[in-house]
Amino acid sequence: MKTISSKLEELMNSEVSEVIQKRMEEFEKVGGEGNNRWFSELCFCILTANSTAKLGIEIQNDLGFEGFANLPVSELTEKLQEAGHRFYRTRGEYIVEAREYSDSIKDIVKEFSDSREARKWVVDNVKGIGFKEGSHFLRNIGYRDLMILDRHVLRVADRWGVIDEIPNTLTKKRYLSIEKEIEKLSNRMGLPLGEIDLYIWYMDTEKVLK
Repeated sequence: MKTISSKLEELMNSEVSEVIQKRMEEFEKVGGEGNNRWFSELCFCILTANSTAKLGIEIQNDLGFEGFANLPVSELTEKLQEAGHRFYRTRGEYIVEAREYSDSIKDIVKEFSDSREARKWVVDNVKGIGFKEGSHFLRNIGYRDLMILDRHVLRVADRWGVIDEIPNTLTKKRYLSIEKEIEKLSNRMGLPLGEIDLYIWYMDTEKVLK
């Protein structure tokens, strides 16, 4: 009987591994860039909450740092609405509020030696960012030891028995508990959480995005 470990090993020995390694290298490269690039990734993660990475990527490519940092809120929300974002008004407002960190987000995050403390700061200080989005942001700027527990990852974890069930509400306590369970799997596989996340996401979507 195939287990999630054997399925992951299969993917690790396939062409999917090359795509994932390339993506991880891209994240490392973003991590070496400045505050503006980091702020763009933060805005991308604000947009993905209750939406999709695909739509977030499209909007990020269209607006870039300049749009996220400078468009009037009315114009920004209009752009999000035109792009098809369901929560265009609130996400636009969150991005505008986050602008206070547009020139300092990297400097602030880099003050933390522990990635989980960095995540806590982002969650506590950036409206629209929860543990999932905070993990997503940090993974996309090169941090490797956090798990992005979105619906795809939870579905796979439930399907393969990594967790008992998909929680109706993902509280902080439950998030950290599931992250810990997947960390056991990542340790067995010799993969960091941020990388095994991409493999698990691929198992549900057959895509490797960001």
